[in-house]
Amino acid sequence: MNSYIILSIIAIYFGILLLIAWITGRKSSSNDAFFLGNRKSPWYIVSIGMVGTSLSGVTFVSVPGMVRSIDMTYMQTVFGFFFGYILIAKVLLPLYYKLQLTSIYSYLGDRIGQRSYKTGASFFLLSKIVGAAARLYLVVLILQHYVFGTWNIPFGVTVIISIFLVWLYTYRSGIKTIIWTDTLQALCLVAMLVVIIWKVKDSLGEDVGGMISTLVESPHFRIFEFSDWHSTQHFAKQFFSGIFITIVMTGLDQDMMQKNLSCKSLKDAQKNMYTYGFAFTPVNFLFLSLGVLLLSLAAQKNIALPALNDDILPMFCTSGILGHSILIFFTVGIIAAAFSSADSALTALTTSFCVDILGVEKEEAKKAKRTRLMVHLLISVLFAIIILIFKAVNSRSVIDAIYMIASYTYGPLLGLFVFGLFTKKQPRDKYVPYICILSPLICFATDYLVKRYTGYAFGYEMLMLNGAITFFGLWAASVKRNTIKTKEYGN
Repeated sequence: MNSYIILSIIAIYFGILLLIAWITGRKSSSNDAFFLGNRKSPWYIVSIGMVGTSLSGVTFVSVPGMVRSIDMTYMQTVFGFFFGYILIAKVLLPLYYKLQLTSIYSYLGDRIGQRSYKTGASFFLLSKIVGAAARLYLVVLILQHYVFGTWNIPFGVTVIISIFLVWLYTYRSGIKTIIWTDTLQALCLVAMLVVIIWKVKDSLGEDVGGMISTLVESPHFRIFEFSDWHSTQHFAKQFFSGIFITIVMTGLDQDMMQKNLSCKSLKDAQKNMYTYGFAFTPVNFLFLSLGVLLLSLAAQKNIALPALNDDILPMFCTSGILGHSILIFFTVGIIAAAFSSADSALTALTTSFCVDILGVEKEEAKKAKRTRLMVHLLISVLFAIIILIFKAVNSRSVIDAIYMIASYTYGPLLGLFVFGLFTKKQPRDKYVPYICILSPLICFATDYLVKRYTGYAFGYEMLMLNGAITFFGLWAASVKRNTIKTKEYGN
């Protein structure tokens, strides 16, 4: 019965998404609509949708589960996120609007050179397609386990169906459609999160006041870590890393910035960023609070928890412990979280490849549209292939390693943009690709050696080290100012 319920929910949910896609795309399916929504997106709609984009299916199942191992110390990173959003609004958005960019990486071409431009775009493409496919893979596994697997449908068919559904409602109008579909999905995500917390409260047999007391009195309600400097959860590491993670994974990410660039004006885009940054903090707090409450419920009812943290929330929601109706809310939440991330990534990857690699803006309109449609389809196919590779390897530890590799690739982007914005030096463009490739390799070797000989384990601060190495590499490769005329974008 559960499989039929989930399938019905999926059918209704995607029916609504397709209706939104038809409404938004019936008047315009041009490249300008696909890439930037004709620059007419309401800022408040973009702000709500960005919450859903940031909270992937992995977040939905992983953040509550991580409480078991690191308590609520992830909030230290979330606090850093907020200040990162302010920096993006004050520093990066004015630059992007001043240059009227479609792809943010074209700034690197103007400021440094074409090789730098292609290098920055390539690092984004690699990071995004692997990371987005990995996120979608974990959700497809859940769909396979609870729906399609019960009907003996092969995993490959489940993957194709999932990718096809995302392709179907994004191929016509891209960003013009997903700012609205992501808004719906963000609202569904938050609503389902609140409903699940309420169900846990009822299972604990408490009112709201009792639930808050249980939360605050739990040993897992530990937000700050100041004493152990070697811990990856130390406040300084988490907080400052949160700032830089936001700068690179939002401010230097075509996926996230493409929505901001679709706003009517810089002022609207900044209002969107402030609102989104403010809303992101309590939403993450709710996810972590849910994790604390689930652990409290397990202790109260003597419920054996699964070995993997990521399996804690799915176990509670699918076993009937919280009531059978919770399966519906969990399904809506996991689909909303997963596909709001996947559709956004697919659109951003199509945009970046078309604009940065192929240069479709120089093509005649009809030819450019055909190119964009073909790229959109090919990236969808590539998504499916990468997910099938993950399944063949069949190890979640590999997924963790892939996320670590993806985080390394954002360091060079950080170094490139910081160098371009805050110096007037001109690096030799031909050396930039080598510097950006060498920097993550140096970081990997540094992490291994430092951990082996000192016991110190790098956490998110590796991103800052990666960016710093890239920055100083560019500095060392710079020519003297009097030998070349530099373009002062943002300097």
